[in-house]
Amino acid sequence: MRATGPAAFPYRLARHELRLWASLWLWAARRTHDSAAGGAAFGYARGQGAMMFGLAFVCVVESVTMSVLLRDWPAAHHVVLVLDVYTVVMVVGLHAASVVRPHVLDAAAGTLRVRRALHVDVRIPLERIASVRRELRTTHTPADGELDLAVGSQTSVTVELTEPVAHLSFFGRRREVRVVRCHADDPGAFVRAVELAREGHAVP
Repeated sequence: MRATGPAAFPYRLARHELRLWASLWLWAARRTHDSAAGGAAFGYARGQGAMMFGLAFVCVVESVTMSVLLRDWPAAHHVVLVLDVYTVVMVVGLHAASVVRPHVLDAAAGTLRVRRALHVDVRIPLERIASVRRELRTTHTPADGELDLAVGSQTSVTVELTEPVAHLSFFGRRREVRVVRCHADDPGAFVRAVELAREGHAVP
């Protein structure tokens, strides 16, 4: 049974950690998560790779600096080293999660699965899509009924719905959304594939 209320937070945190390590394993094995069985996968992580690895490099530099500063306090040094290594793993793991969890268009099942790393996984029935278009946005103002999944501070695809779909946040908060904005490495191919699937054609 799924935990609810305040007791759900430790459960969600533990699940997040397990998925993070699973993402690292999938990335190392050059595999993806739930996207091989008949669906077309569309990546979105290319635009954030340099930033994420730059952040990881900064964390490594900080770890080396702290090791030098705390060399005379071995207990503190060991604690800080563990935290620094964990931070680097977290940063790399989040990027890995974005790589191994692409958007998935399953024309046979009639669904578009829009994802962002470990935190967002929204299934949109194709019959609820009113329009899908390329639309580059670099600023996003929060609004009711809208879900913005920016990567590298930008979205490149906008999906408008005829009926809302449910989105559950990391903390379990449910939202009904009618507009989903996301990023794709090749937004043109993404939009064309969705339009073909909506018209009942095979997706290349």
